[in-house]
Amino acid sequence: MIEPHAPAPPGAPPPRRGHGGQAPLPVRTGTGRFLVLACVFVCAACGLVYELELVALASYLTGDSVTQASVVVSVMVFAMGIGSLAAKRLRRLAAAGFGAIEAALALTGGCSAMAVYAVFAWTGDWGGLWTDGPRHLLVAFSLAIGLLIGAEVPLLMELIQRIRRQDAGGAVADLFAADYVGALVGGLAFPFLLLPWLGQLSSAVLTGAVNAVAGGALVLGLFRGDLSRRGRWLLLLANAVVLGLLATAAVLVHDFERAARQALYGKDVRVALHTGVQEVVLTGGTHGHPLDLFLDGRLRFSGRDERRYHEALVHPAMNGPHARVLVLGGGEGLTAREVLGHPGVRRVDVVEPDAGVVRLARTDSALSSLNDHAYDDPRVRVLTADAFAWLRQAHPAAYDVVIADLPDPGITASTKLYSQEFYGLARKVLAPGGRLVVHAGPVASRPRVFWTVDATVRAAGLHTTPYCVDGRAPSFAAGPDRTSGVSRGPRDWGFVLASASATAQRSAPASTTAPGLLSPTGRFTAAALTAAERRADATRIEGLPPSTLVHPRYGD
Repeated sequence: MIEPHAPAPPGAPPPRRGHGGQAPLPVRTGTGRFLVLACVFVCAACGLVYELELVALASYLTGDSVTQASVVVSVMVFAMGIGSLAAKRLRRLAAAGFGAIEAALALTGGCSAMAVYAVFAWTGDWGGLWTDGPRHLLVAFSLAIGLLIGAEVPLLMELIQRIRRQDAGGAVADLFAADYVGALVGGLAFPFLLLPWLGQLSSAVLTGAVNAVAGGALVLGLFRGDLSRRGRWLLLLANAVVLGLLATAAVLVHDFERAARQALYGKDVRVALHTGVQEVVLTGGTHGHPLDLFLDGRLRFSGRDERRYHEALVHPAMNGPHARVLVLGGGEGLTAREVLGHPGVRRVDVVEPDAGVVRLARTDSALSSLNDHAYDDPRVRVLTADAFAWLRQAHPAAYDVVIADLPDPGITASTKLYSQEFYGLARKVLAPGGRLVVHAGPVASRPRVFWTVDATVRAAGLHTTPYCVDGRAPSFAAGPDRTSGVSRGPRDWGFVLASASATAQRSAPASTTAPGLLSPTGRFTAAALTAAERRADATRIEGLPPSTLVHPRYGD
């Protein structure tokens, strides 16, 4: 209901009245149009930040960024269409409707990241929530945010026409130009400013606050005459409540992260940091508790069983010439530790994309003790680089052994490191008779992924020997890239040993029952490798196509 306005005082300029008998605007027409388009710009930037927040958080929690991006974007775009249709009924109350929608969007989008992370941390059942049935939480937030964003467009169109009538094509062009430019700014601000400076949770909260201020200021400042006194107070109160809740979340976000981290990793967290590449968390390592390293929420290794994993990864490939060794990944230094245990090693090059992990491996007392201070050895050289890009520039035939200690192939970010092109580059740097070994993920729970790795290595022109070994920690999901305490997770590790020459491939005592040692300590013997080969072969899947950069094939 529109309130009556007092007559203008003598000598005052005539009021700028809206169309259809609506209340006059407090500013000139050009200024009013600029303010509406500025609000469109800000709201579009905020909307895209919400979308990217959900994609990033879901990818961080589950690893499959392609699937998460597809679900979030498709559901959100669908919901935007529904929201636009629904908002047609609010056009007569465009100002009040827009103000209410922005307050709801600010609260929903600003709190979405915290809600998703809270469910992941405290339920301990993200896998079931995400994979067994509808993706309830992400779909719900994507749907709600999409509906609210979609409802903005017809209301903003009504408001901009409310200031000055123009042809529909011109109004749409102005509105969409501001919208798309705002989306560009939001899309660039999220990865380059918000995420590195504030992190996922704080950036979502800040974005919600900006959204609430922009929407509330436009309606209460420019279109306040379209609202009754009661409507203005209700909208003011709603925005105050939203901003108060977001401010409370911003104050408590660090305590929330700490509590969620303890719920996720246990109370033994010693180190938690963002390196600029990933989140790194160290737990244990003191008072008799085993040391665990988590990268982006996934257990990279556990002190309960890491030696079993690294022995199985390294020692089969070291049976043969091994003076020059290349380690791809393995920044925590445990692979280098096993390599240095072999006599005759002259050089070990470690290519690790995250300098923060290497720094931690050098300086953390528990981790450096576990890796036997491998980085203090003058034979070890660390190269901070992406493994794929570095191999493209590497000298041919430069290494006797290449060890790919990389994240699980089921993680989308790692797909290119398990491609035919990647193994072709690795083959190029192998000396004649050299050997490549690849961590290929769990076998029993994901045999198709494991045998796809084997098919991909063979497609690069290498002869392969797949093998599989048990983990040692029945209460944990064994192997890297698993979440602590998830008892249903994989409990084995799969590897693929390869060489360009079939003769060189069999120069090690693999596939024999000879009691010769594969490791200097005698913990991983030739007989153990033979049993590991047989165990892997029992799960063999024939005829799988290789994975390439343009056609990745590592879906679970």
